Amino acid sequence: MAINKAVKLILKALSYANEGMELETSRRLADLKKLDPMRILVKKLDKKIYNGEYEVPVRIYFPSEEAMYRGLGKDAFYPALLFFHGGGWVTESVETYDRVCAQMAQSTKHMVISVEYRLAPEYKFPVGLTDCYAVAKAVFTNRLLLNVAPEQITVIGDSAGGNLAAAVCLMARDRGEFLPSRQILIYPAVGSDYTEKSPFLSVRENGRDYLLTSRQVEEYMSLYQSSSADRKSPYFSPLMEQDFSGLPRTLIITAEYDPLRDEGETYGQKLAEAGNDVEIHRIPDALHGFFALGIRHLHVQESFDYINDFLKGGAG
Repeated sequence: MAINKAVKLILKALSYANEGMELETSRRLADLKKLDPMRILVKKLDKKIYNGEYEVPVRIYFPSEEAMYRGLGKDAFYPALLFFHGGGWVTESVETYDRVCAQMAQSTKHMVISVEYRLAPEYKFPVGLTDCYAVAKAVFTNRLLLNVAPEQITVIGDSAGGNLAAAVCLMARDRGEFLPSRQILIYPAVGSDYTEKSPFLSVRENGRDYLLTSRQVEEYMSLYQSSSADRKSPYFSPLMEQDFSGLPRTLIITAEYDPLRDEGETYGQKLAEAGNDVEIHRIPDALHGFFALGIRHLHVQESFDYINDFLKGGAG
C-alpha cells in the first residue's frame, strides 16, 4: 500500500523536526529505547575484544539454550551473524538495538554478535571502523570463545552499520587476514555526497520528507570524517572503491522512500559487474530505518524472508 497524503504530511513535519535536532537530543531520544518494555528474552553473553589497548564491548545473542551450548561448546559449530548497528556513526548502541538483535537471533536461528564500536564525533573515522574490524578478525579467527566455522559467519549491518559491514569486507580482502563469505547490507550508506550535487535520484526525491533527510546524512558524515579527504577513501565511502572483485556473496536490501536507496543498489550492481554473487531487493513503500521496527511489521517480515533465503544459500 502506497503512502497516503495524510501520512506524507506527518512524515514531512517529523522530517523537518529531525533536521533541527541537536546531536545530544538525538542521542537522548535513541537512549529511550533502553527502556523498551517489550524486550525479547533470549540468552545473552557480554564480552570484550581488544583493538590495540581499547576493549570493544560485544554482546552475543543466542536463539535458544541449544544454540548457547553448541556455540560455546567444542564439538559442534553454530552459524553466526556479526552485526554493526546503524545510527549515522554518531548515535545508537548495542543496548538500543537489543530488541533488534534478539529478534534477529530468533528469526534466523543464528547467534548474533552485536558490536559496540566507538561513535563520532568523539571518535572520528577510522576509529569506529577499526573497532569493527578488530572484532571481525577475532570472530573469524575463533578468538571470541565461539565454536563457529568461518564459512558460517555472515557480516551484516544497517544504514551506517551497512557502511561499516561493507568497509570491513573491503579491508579484510585488502589485508588478507580473513575473508567473510557473506555480507548483508541493509539500506547501507555507501556514498559520499548528499548535497544537491549527488548523482543519485533518490537523494533528490527522498531527501526531504521521509524522516531521514539528505541534510541529516551530510551532517552525520561531517561528524564522522576526520577531514574532507576521508570521503575519497573506500573504507569511508565504499562506492569510492575501484576494484570490486573478490568480495563476499552479498544481499542488499533497500527501502523505496529512502535517500540512500540508489547508492545501495548501485553498490550491488558494481559488485555484480565485478563477478560477485549479489542479490538486491527493494522493499516497496518502506522508509529508512524500518528494520528496527517489530517483527510483525510487514516490511520487517519481508526482509527476514530475503535474509533467511540468502543464509540458506550456502557460502557462495
